[in-house]
Amino acid sequence: MKVYVVFCHPDHESFTAAVRQRAVDALTAGGHDVRIADLHAESFDPTMPLQEVLDHLHPAENRPAIDGYCVDLKWCDTLVFIYPTWWSGPPAMLKGWLDRVLIRGVAWDLRDGATRITPLLTNVVRLIGITTYGSSKFINVLEGETGRRVIGRALRALCHRSAHTTWLTLYDMDRSTPERRQAFLDHVGERLGRL
Repeated sequence: MKVYVVFCHPDHESFTAAVRQRAVDALTAGGHDVRIADLHAESFDPTMPLQEVLDHLHPAENRPAIDGYCVDLKWCDTLVFIYPTWWSGPPAMLKGWLDRVLIRGVAWDLRDGATRITPLLTNVVRLIGITTYGSSKFINVLEGETGRRVIGRALRALCHRSAHTTWLTLYDMDRSTPERRQAFLDHVGERLGRL
């Protein structure tokens, strides 16, 4: 498989970074081709410049700030997001990546006279979200699990019609024990090792 991992956390000593390492180790051990976007290490700018807003329906062909990400999106068949959930959703940098990279001509198209977009990420047959939540599952379900909806519904609609979504979460991270965190790392490794 061709796996594109989008990682978003500023601290490379964090638990989220340990999750990324476990995921990448499992994927490479499985013989998969892996590319990684480390948004903080790459100093990705999540803000959308005015020209990109103006080009929303008529995007420019050459956008050097995001071209590499677009190439990797069109290359992969599996898309993995690894991030912490902050304020009930993905971090601002990841949200900005979604806003800037999932553009017309890359992730979708709107043909003349059409009333619905045409998905262009039909190469993507599997979406995987891996995140931690500071609070319990109950609280997050009440809040709507925004990241899960964005990946599992909105982004999935731009992918292959039979794309499969996997959601791996560690709830109650603020009160987790070393044993629970280790069990989650093992779970991530085992699940991604079975791809």
